[in-house]
Amino acid sequence: MDMPCLMADRGSRAFTPIIQAMATSIRRASGGKSPRLAGPSAGSARLAENPVAHADELANLVVELTNAGLDAYFMQPLKLAKPGFVVEQSASLGMVGVQQVLGTVIRRVIGRMNGAQLLSVCGSIGQFMR
Repeated sequence: MDMPCLMADRGSRAFTPIIQAMATSIRRASGGKSPRLAGPSAGSARLAENPVAHADELANLVVELTNAGLDAYFMQPLKLAKPGFVVEQSASLGMVGVQQVLGTVIRRVIGRMNGAQLLSVCGSIGQFMR
């Protein structure tokens, strides 16, 4: 059975593993602390004043979330299927390349965004985390 069929049967619960993987990845990247992505705080006030100053931090967060999503939706199901050592290692090596390329593209795109665009990206991430 292919993955879309499995995901369709699960409905909205299909997003649970990716959200958990994202949260774990964010906590790991922030030294065990769970950062707030939405809501009023001193950090969000500073971000609203000068979002371009935080573009690198945002790019790193988006890269971490992308890596967590690739792992949750590709590597973990592959490992559950137990395709064999060679296939798993080949897929793992390929994913490293994909993550490097995506990381470069994400950082370049986010680095060229203006303040309003960066705040829009932050809002989208906040919606994913709710």
